[in-house]
Amino acid sequence: MAQTIVIDPVTRIEGHAKISIYLDDAGAVRDAQFHVTEFRGFERFCLGRPFWEMPAITARICGICPVSHILASAKAGDAILAVALPPAAEQLRRLMNLAQFIQSHALSFFHLSGPDLFLGFESDPAKRNIFGLVAADPAFARSGIRLRQFGQSIIEALGGRKIHPAWAVPGGVRSGLSAEARAMIVTGLPEALSIVQEALVRFKGLLPQFEEEIACYGRFPSLFMGLVGEDGTWEHHGGRLRVMDSQGHLLADRMPAERYDELIGEAGEPWSYLKFPYYLPQGYPAGLYRVGPLARLNVCRSVGTPLADAELSEMRRRAGGGPISASFFYHYARLVEIVAALERIDLLLADPELGTGTLRADAGVNRREAVGISEAPRGTLFHHYKVDAEGLITYVNLIIATGQNNLAMNRTVMQIAQRYLRGDRLDEGLLNRVEAGIRAFDPCLSCSTHAVGQPALELALIGADGVVLDRFTR
Repeated sequence: MAQTIVIDPVTRIEGHAKISIYLDDAGAVRDAQFHVTEFRGFERFCLGRPFWEMPAITARICGICPVSHILASAKAGDAILAVALPPAAEQLRRLMNLAQFIQSHALSFFHLSGPDLFLGFESDPAKRNIFGLVAADPAFARSGIRLRQFGQSIIEALGGRKIHPAWAVPGGVRSGLSAEARAMIVTGLPEALSIVQEALVRFKGLLPQFEEEIACYGRFPSLFMGLVGEDGTWEHHGGRLRVMDSQGHLLADRMPAERYDELIGEAGEPWSYLKFPYYLPQGYPAGLYRVGPLARLNVCRSVGTPLADAELSEMRRRAGGGPISASFFYHYARLVEIVAALERIDLLLADPELGTGTLRADAGVNRREAVGISEAPRGTLFHHYKVDAEGLITYVNLIIATGQNNLAMNRTVMQIAQRYLRGDRLDEGLLNRVEAGIRAFDPCLSCSTHAVGQPALELALIGADGVVLDRFTR
């Protein structure tokens, strides 16, 4: 008898979602769907607003990664003005984006996925959370909290607040970096680096016991997309788009922001509010691609800083070389990117351009359409605007990293269910493993669907006749 398992909601992620797992008559998993049940609305209510306001408005999409939207929106505004950004403003924006990587990746690794990694995927659910991690290893858990605080303190020093800083604007930024803030960052860098290096040692030590998870937690051929610099190095706020396949062949390279629509198509399904972006030349759903930390480290030639490059080389060696297809390595990639962010911050603080006085270029509407691209912690973020002669928004399209990973997350859920589901009854371990496959991508559903509400989760097993055979709720 065909059956359906429903997990509603998925826990320890940002936002609302549920998962359905479909069984065939033999009881084997035949399909899986990751449903995003929040409603998308931001693109509509931005219409008619001045493009000058868009960085501050779109920052309110999310409290986890507001900086990402501020910067992508400001870059679209730069293009509408058709101005060259003052060098100091460019460097300051980069500094804030690197801080965003640190705080967001630390949140994902220590708070959201750390309980699974360090306490066990099937450990007591009452203790499998950040509080349980604190109880089991107080020093390690608190170091993760301090690492996130360090990233947030840089954002606050630049933008005046940790969340929703109305700081980057079309043409530049509102304020510079004070001497006191620079000293605070310099003082905090050694401890932050020590924390992430310890986390890397601990995580790498666990890898031998996670061979099964590495093999089935979203391991499949796919394309990868991300920004790279002119020399092919890791990029987070500039450069151009690169698309690579799972064998390392480049399918697109050096693509500017305004030509993104030659690479990305957007599909929809009736069972989710989340869009399904795909690589346009290969069609839907064959054009599945991944973005985010693992994709960025796959498409780049190198990071360009010594410590991160050493870690990247080791990660590639541990994964067997070439582009890494195992989504479990997203956890690994986040730690490598934190190292890269800390090294880049250290270099930026030594840049004399950071202290110059010019922070904003002034102009009016010189283009009626523009695209801003920046790398958010979760992946490549696109803001596409059209304006009228007065600069009022007439069109908005936001392509969020979580949406771009949508096809990959659905396939990951199916892989995990195929490996771990046994029989027609549910258990906590199965539920958490299926959810953990989603957590590897660190989805941000407020960003991708633009709604508010409380997370919840239910998993139900439904027969072909529609009768619920088993149900599990949190």
